[in-house]
Amino acid sequence: MTRQNLSVPPAHATARTRRTRGRPTAAPLAAAVLLLVALGAYPLLDRAGSPVVQAVDKVLDPGSAPSGSTGLGGGEIPGGAATLDDDLPGITRLDPALADAVRQAAADAAADGVELWITSGWRSPAFQQRLLDEAVREHGSLQAARHVVATPETSAHVTGKAVDIGPTEADYWLIEHGPGYGLCQVYANEIWHFELLTTPGGTCPPLLEDATAG
Repeated sequence: MTRQNLSVPPAHATARTRRTRGRPTAAPLAAAVLLLVALGAYPLLDRAGSPVVQAVDKVLDPGSAPSGSTGLGGGEIPGGAATLDDDLPGITRLDPALADAVRQAAADAAADGVELWITSGWRSPAFQQRLLDEAVREHGSLQAARHVVATPETSAHVTGKAVDIGPTEADYWLIEHGPGYGLCQVYANEIWHFELLTTPGGTCPPLLEDATAG
């Protein structure tokens, strides 16, 4: 099938501002690491609004989202929709093999009249922790939250080996056709979450019930 140029984002997302930046230089990155060590900060990473997290965000991503957010540097996708040609850490830090498979799938989905974009890709541990903290507040306990959000230690997003796909039509298209690219739905309760878990044309492993099994 004809491959699509993915440089054109979904129509609803064209109003967002694309922000291009290089990777942080060694000096600011070292400063961020020293700040974490000096303050014994790792236990504070579950507090998105903590001074430590905000300070590190400013070093790694000076133009990031407002206070309390890990911002673009942590993998946030502006507007919740991106293509594989967007120069965002959430996209550029994806596993290359996964990105290639999604690119091929997106091109073929477009040929079938289905628009496919990435709603979330690579995430920093701090960003993943923030999502987990938000789920705890929403669901009332860590145990309940773990059914919908993995910990930073278990999330495939943190290693760049998972993508969330939208919209719903694209999710169902990829559930049906994804194994042809090696892409598999992982959790029964997340039709949007895909990982590269088989060879192209192979058989995907059985679905896991939810993120607690990951």
